[in-house]
Amino acid sequence: MLGIGNILFGDEGIGVHLCNYLKVNYAFTSSSHSVEFVDGGTLAQALIPMIVEYDSVLVLDTVNVAGAQVGDVYSFPFSAIPDTITWAGSAHEVEMLQTLKMIELLGDLPPLHIIGIVPKIIGEDTTFNLSSELLARFATLEQEALKQLQALGFDSKKIDSTPIQTIANNSYKGY
Repeated sequence: MLGIGNILFGDEGIGVHLCNYLKVNYAFTSSSHSVEFVDGGTLAQALIPMIVEYDSVLVLDTVNVAGAQVGDVYSFPFSAIPDTITWAGSAHEVEMLQTLKMIELLGDLPPLHIIGIVPKIIGEDTTFNLSSELLARFATLEQEALKQLQALGFDSKKIDSTPIQTIANNSYKGY
């Protein structure tokens, strides 16, 4: 599981925050697989050596979608990116897309699924606070991640209930 985003810009860090949230609040088991939780931040190309080593990757990030509302959740395989996804948001989104396309071109991209949510863009002010629109749809984002993990053969068990905003406030410390 690869959380992508800039945690200093509110909603832009939700990929990292969701990754940390699942790590803290759930236990995952599988008879044949293990799950790793990776804070990819805004590293993009520096993640290539790691991405190519996995059997499957679940990317958690923000997405920009033509005509969408803040908080809308999208889930799709990288091999079938919907035409409505513009990827014209923050620099980390564009660079991550280019990185994945480069790995694919080289023939080294494992099966990869993206779960994204449309963020509220905050501009240049730093904050750990998530928007009310994103928070209102967070349960949908969480359930989609659990659904995708189940499709990969993982069972999940809720072990804690640390709120997502608490996770966001502390993501800079690492989990």
